[in-house]
Amino acid sequence: MSVLVGKPAPSFTAQAVVDGQIVEQFSLDQYRGSKYVIFFFYPKDFTFVCPTELHAFQDHLAEFEKRDVAIVGCSTDTEMSHWGWLQVPRSKGGIEGVTYPLVADTNKTISAAYDVLVGDYDLDEFGELVVDGELIAYRGLFLIDKEGIVQHQLVNNLPLGRSIKEAIRMVDALQHFEENGEVCPMDWELGSEAMQANHESTAAYLAKGS
Repeated sequence: MSVLVGKPAPSFTAQAVVDGQIVEQFSLDQYRGSKYVIFFFYPKDFTFVCPTELHAFQDHLAEFEKRDVAIVGCSTDTEMSHWGWLQVPRSKGGIEGVTYPLVADTNKTISAAYDVLVGDYDLDEFGELVVDGELIAYRGLFLIDKEGIVQHQLVNNLPLGRSIKEAIRMVDALQHFEENGEVCPMDWELGSEAMQANHESTAAYLAKGS
């Protein structure tokens, strides 16, 4: 598993569904310089754990937006699959009402770039494509700062849902450090006491884009 923390988030352009509309050319680059991004992967449309996460991000969207955070989801399903799932009511297992972008990683290259792809593919001795695994995405989550640098990543196995509270906590911790130069100890929460950073760690962070 690659560690992307401290590195530029892999760039891509792909189809997506945004507030119920299909967008042909979607990229995280649009947020560079203006917003933080939580970019999360989920395994499949029309499943069980996934809608609980997608709805949780939607339910807390205002909390992220007031922190200048854009929420973007992604799976290896097609944009039409995303759109179809959005037509299904929440009470019937659908994700109707989700407005943030859902990226279609149909050719699996985005999941591969973020190293969250379950399985692998190769050519055998006869030049035929051989696939090992489902080629879907683990539950990866990446917090990307306004300069496009990954500051936090979390990757869960398929059965294990994530925590919205922890995602918000990490945003708060990053922004507290940026604004105050203080580092955040274990279980730090907004309003709690932080700590003075040493000069080396601060300098390393400030030099991340150079």
